[in-house]
Amino acid sequence: MTTLPDRPNTALIVIDVQVGVVAGAHKREQVVTNIADLVGRARVAKVPVIWVQHADEELVRGTDGWQIVPELTPSGDETVIEKRYGDAFEDTTLESALAELGVGRLIVTGAETDACIRSTVHGAFTRGYDALLVSDAHTNSDKSQWGAPSPADVISHMNLYWGELQSAPGRAAGTAKTAEVDFSS
Repeated sequence: MTTLPDRPNTALIVIDVQVGVVAGAHKREQVVTNIADLVGRARVAKVPVIWVQHADEELVRGTDGWQIVPELTPSGDETVIEKRYGDAFEDTTLESALAELGVGRLIVTGAETDACIRSTVHGAFTRGYDALLVSDAHTNSDKSQWGAPSPADVISHMNLYWGELQSAPGRAAGTAKTAEVDFSS
């Protein structure tokens, strides 16, 4: 249902699952395991996997913290997009990579739920993409000391918002658990 013409394909997007980003993340092991499952299934289904890596003054390119977690390894033919802003589309080559692949449907995973995941899913949806957030394959760190809700509440709210409350003409948004993700749609 994407509003992007001639974009029938799907891509799995793995956002910021980097050592320094997910070190203290809520249910880190479970989320990384779920993402690894999705990556494996996407590869078998010949669905492109797009990796997104954040870099800034606190997450310096090339440092240990900047690296993608050791449990996940992009293959040599998979696209890796470096970003400096929350929305992975902002000032990156993500849109051109997706256009080249004919992708109009995104399956989104990664970190941080309350920042880069939220920004990218929203950015994709407003740009005309169908967006499926994998409800048990995104995470965030605890920011409650600064007044934020607990990580579990942040994740739950994000899943509620994208699973039940977001709609627009000509495109679809939703959520699914890892086991429910269908790469053939």
